[in-house]
Amino acid sequence: MKRFHVHLHVDDLQASVRFYQQLFAAEPARVESDYAKWMLTDPPLNFAISTRGSQPGLDHFGFQTDSAEELDALKQRATGADMALLDEGKTTCCYARSEKHWVTDPQGIAWEHFHTLENIPVFNEAPAPAQTAACCAPAPAASACCAPRATPGGAPTPSPKSCC
Repeated sequence: MKRFHVHLHVDDLQASVRFYQQLFAAEPARVESDYAKWMLTDPPLNFAISTRGSQPGLDHFGFQTDSAEELDALKQRATGADMALLDEGKTTCCYARSEKHWVTDPQGIAWEHFHTLENIPVFNEAPAPAQTAACCAPAPAASACCAPRATPGGAPTPSPKSCC
């Protein structure tokens, strides 16, 4: 089974947690000082919010798979459709170790395809200076990491492989 994934940047994590708890009628599956995540079953949704972005709003969309085989099928589909693909392989971000790759749509919106291998106690395992930088942001800002950024020709430019 695949689960749709949405990640938003928020200004006030506590206010946003209260709002989404009421909206979803569910407690978050994980809450950290800078991050919260709901793993909803109806509809199947991995919904995450964090304060790590440069500005509030959409960070990226994605699909979380239950297996390496499902992840490989998404990768083959993206490759077969001639989508520029950034393969991060095994990486850490959002308090998890995952296998992942990224594609970017024609508007520059990043799509993450990932299979979570395990939870970890930190946001990412990057060197200390990178931990304070924004993570998962598809924006072309220099501080953004992990999501491919579209170039004028439409091909993604790989970001540093440090998180997300």
